[in-house]
Amino acid sequence: MKQSAPSQRSVDLPAKDNAARARIVAMARRHFMAHGFRGVTMDDLARELGMSKKTFYAHFESKRALIEAVLRDKLAEVNAHFERITGSDQDFSKMIHELLAGVQLATSEIQPSFVRDLSRETPEIFQLVESTRREMIRRYFGKIFEQGRRLGTVRKDIAPELIIEILVGATQAVANPTKVQEMNSTPKAVLSAIITLILEGALTEKGRKQP
Repeated sequence: MKQSAPSQRSVDLPAKDNAARARIVAMARRHFMAHGFRGVTMDDLARELGMSKKTFYAHFESKRALIEAVLRDKLAEVNAHFERITGSDQDFSKMIHELLAGVQLATSEIQPSFVRDLSRETPEIFQLVESTRREMIRRYFGKIFEQGRRLGTVRKDIAPELIIEILVGATQAVANPTKVQEMNSTPKAVLSAIITLILEGALTEKGRKQP
């Protein structure tokens, strides 16, 4: 899902209303990511927050709007984390390890039930999330692969664009709800394995020897 500028409505909200909106998103994110969203109602969330339905629905008029807000919150957090990693001056090896750790952290809260509900109940949002994931892989891994080539830690006989497209293709083919469920795994485990395997093939001997 592409990040969009905050609406005028959210900009003009008083601080207490922005705080209430953030509480709703945080609660929904915790429930949705862990258990999916089919079995979680808006009334359930309002009750757990100790918030009136009127106040709750003033911020989010539908579950779809709340799902989108949860995903925007998640993606903004992941983007900011990856920007910090790839924008630093640390060496290539440390950057790779931190990026891999960042991927694991980003996917650790996402359980198969959430991805399943997203693909079944809101396929158009799921497709936007998939396209955003592709863009993030190309942006951040492309950036460090280019740096690795200059340092001699990434193979120069394979174009970085090809490595990235292989990574993107493997992610789409394997890190999807159906395959994850078939393998009785989790998005975190599958995505981490894909990145590690492809990275091993992309590194030079010098790159593999780095701690």
